[in-house]
Amino acid sequence: MDNDAHRSVSLRASRRPDRSNYAFEIKGVDGSDKLSSDQPIKIIWKRGFVRLLLVGGILWMLLILAVLLFHIWTCQTSIVFLSVICNKDSQVFQMLHTMGLVTPPHRCSIPLASDPEKVVIPEKKSPSKFVESLSYFEEEDAKTNGSQSSPLFGGHQSWEQREDSFKLKSSMKVHCGFIKNGGAEMSPKDMEYVKKCKFVVASGIFDGYDTPHQPSNVSPRSKKLFCFLMVVDEISLSFIKTNVSVRDEEWVGIWRLILLKNPPYDEPRRNGKVPKILTHRLFPQALYSIWIDGKMELIVDPLLLLERYLWRGKYAFAIAQHKHHKNIYEEADSNKRRKRYARPLIDRHMKIYRYEGLEPWTPLKQTRSDVPEGAIIIREHTPLTNLFSCLWFNEVNLFTPRDQLSFGFVVYRLKGNFKLFMFPNCEYNSIFILHPHTREHSSKIEWVKSLNEFKGNNSGLKESRGGLGLWSPYPADLNSVTLPPVARTSKAGVSCEVLDIYIGRKVLYKSLFNLLGMAGHMSQLPY
Repeated sequence: MDNDAHRSVSLRASRRPDRSNYAFEIKGVDGSDKLSSDQPIKIIWKRGFVRLLLVGGILWMLLILAVLLFHIWTCQTSIVFLSVICNKDSQVFQMLHTMGLVTPPHRCSIPLASDPEKVVIPEKKSPSKFVESLSYFEEEDAKTNGSQSSPLFGGHQSWEQREDSFKLKSSMKVHCGFIKNGGAEMSPKDMEYVKKCKFVVASGIFDGYDTPHQPSNVSPRSKKLFCFLMVVDEISLSFIKTNVSVRDEEWVGIWRLILLKNPPYDEPRRNGKVPKILTHRLFPQALYSIWIDGKMELIVDPLLLLERYLWRGKYAFAIAQHKHHKNIYEEADSNKRRKRYARPLIDRHMKIYRYEGLEPWTPLKQTRSDVPEGAIIIREHTPLTNLFSCLWFNEVNLFTPRDQLSFGFVVYRLKGNFKLFMFPNCEYNSIFILHPHTREHSSKIEWVKSLNEFKGNNSGLKESRGGLGLWSPYPADLNSVTLPPVARTSKAGVSCEVLDIYIGRKVLYKSLFNLLGMAGHMSQLPY
C-alpha cells in the first residue's frame, strides 16, 4: 500500500514541467522575458493571414466566375436589352462555345456543287441589259469645281448629275471615284500585275485594324484561276510587315498585297469602301470578283461561290440579307444608338432619302430586304453591275460611310431594273470565320450629337474630302421631312443605355486582367 502511494506521488512529480527550462524557452533574443501568451497570438495571426488569403482568392475566383456566367447569360438570353451586349465574334465566346456553354451564330449548310474541278465556267458574259456602254468622269468638271479646291477622289458631283445618273440609258458616263490627282494611286508594278486577273478574291485592310487571314478549303483549280488581292494603305502595310511574315515585300501567304498610296479620305472606314465597292475600277480586267472584309477568313472555295450565287440562278450580283433589319430607317436608327456615325448626319442622310420617295421596306417590295450584310459581295462585272457599284459608291461619298444605308436606296432608284440575288443570312455565316480587329476603332465624329458641334473651333470634325452632300446646299427644304417611325424590335436595335452596360463590363474585364497580370491578353476580351 505504501509502495502504491509512493509510485503515485513520484508519477505526479515526473509530470510537472521544468519551470527553469520553460522560463528559458520564452526568453527573447535580447535576453528579455516574454509573456507565455505571445506564442499563441503569433500562431493565431499566421493562421488568420493564411485564411484571409484563401478567402480573398476564393472571392476573386467567384468574381471571375460571375463575370463569365454573366457573359454566358447575355449570349443566351432572349431578352433583347441584354443579348445585344454579347459579342459573338470574340475569342471568349469561341472558347465558351468549344466548351459547349453557348451556341454559335446561326448557320446553315450552303447547297454547293460537290467538286470545284467539275464546275462549268460560262463561256460568254451575261447579256448587257439597259446599259451597254459605261464610262467615267476622270477629271474635275470646271463648271462644278473651278478653282475652289483641289481635286477630290469622288469628284464634285452636282445634284443634277446625281439625279441624271439614276436614269438608265444604253450609253452612260458617271462619277465613279478615281478622279485624277484625287488619291488612291496604285504603283505601276501592281497595275501591271492585276491586268492578268480575270477572277478576283479581293479584301482590304486600312489603318492597321486587321491582319490578313489565309483562306481555307481552296481547291488547286481555284488557286490557279483566282488572284487573291489584299488592298492596303501604307499604315497597314507597315503594320503587316511588322507582325506577319511577308514574302518578297508583297506576299502574305496566298494574298498579293496591293498598296493604295495617298488615301482619298480622312476616315479609314470610308477609305475601305474604295476597294470594296469599286472593285471593278481597281481591277478593270476582272470578269468576276468576290469581296470579303479584312477581318474574315474565307472557308469556302471561291469557284463554288460563283457557281452557287451567280451562275446557277443566272445572276450578276449577290449579297447576303442583313441578320436583323430589312428597313433602311430601322438600320439608321440602330446606327445612331450604337454610335456608328454622327447622329445628325445620319438623320440628314435619311431625310434626303425620305424626301426622294424611299418608303420603309414591306413584303410588297420586289427585294427580300433593303438592308444587306455588306461584308461579302459576289459580282460579275457587267456594265449594269458596274453602274450599280458606281452609284452605290457615290452615295457613300456624298453622305455617310455606312454603306448599308445607301444600298437599298440605289436599288429603289433603279426601279427594279437591277436584279440581284440576296441570299439567306444563315448561308452568309457559313462562308467565313470572323476574327477580331487588332484594336478598337474610334472617331470623334461618331460622338457628335448636333450639327452645331461642327461650327467654330470644332470645324475640324468635318471630313474634308467626303460627305460633300451634307455641306453643299440640298436643293429642297428638309426641315418639314419627318422620318418614319421605327419599331426597334431587333436585337441590334436597342436603346443607347446598352452602351453604358457594355462599357461597364469592359472596364470590369480590364480591371480583372490587369490585377491578374494578364494585360497581354486584352485582345481576348469579349468586346
